[in-house]
Amino acid sequence: MINTLQNDRFESSSPLRYTSEFSIRKLTQANPNIEKILASVNTPLTLNINGTNDFIQKHGNDTKEIAEGIVENLPFSLKQKANLKAIQDAAYLHDIGKVFIPNEILNKAGKLTPQETEIMHTHSELGYELLKNTDINPRVLHLIKNHHQNAQKSGYPKVDNKFIADLDLQIVSIADKYSALTEKRSYKPAMSREKALTIIRNDVREGKLNPLVFNALVNYTDNKILDRKVANSFS
Repeated sequence: MINTLQNDRFESSSPLRYTSEFSIRKLTQANPNIEKILASVNTPLTLNINGTNDFIQKHGNDTKEIAEGIVENLPFSLKQKANLKAIQDAAYLHDIGKVFIPNEILNKAGKLTPQETEIMHTHSELGYELLKNTDINPRVLHLIKNHHQNAQKSGYPKVDNKFIADLDLQIVSIADKYSALTEKRSYKPAMSREKALTIIRNDVREGKLNPLVFNALVNYTDNKILDRKVANSFS
């Protein structure tokens, strides 16, 4: 669940401190841009705390773990360029903007309409707006806002020609995508590792993803399977 306890020493330096209901309400009230973004897609400002608390924490932790695994499996030269702390915090917080998405859209058991898709697509910008006036590193805010963008600039929100889908962003983006594909959701069953990687491989072919980042994801998932086999052999 989204943490509702008082911040302890760990939380004072952890992204957890921004996920309590108290923090979310306080940050929402302090930024009128949130209501403006929702109004642009004809959606009232309400907080979907109950519909998102388990999702944000489970998916956030999963995305964070995958992103860490990708970094660990990068070639040394690329690994040195990755901002691990920013990647970790952004991976955990990237979907916090979904707290503003109505539950009937967020957990719809079926395909979204074009209007519902437009509403859903606001979540990354809403997450950025929610957190931008905190002490979160601007690098993390950039990753949260653009985690659905790619090297071809075909994602959302819209970006200009100067936008670069850098290494950190590609890691967070692909970790999120792999996690989403392999999780069971209200509108789909969990996808196999093989099928998920096949879909992501298409992003490489389309120039959306650095092949070395994809290879690091493949190696990470290979190692996870090997670790499970080793663990089972001792059980």
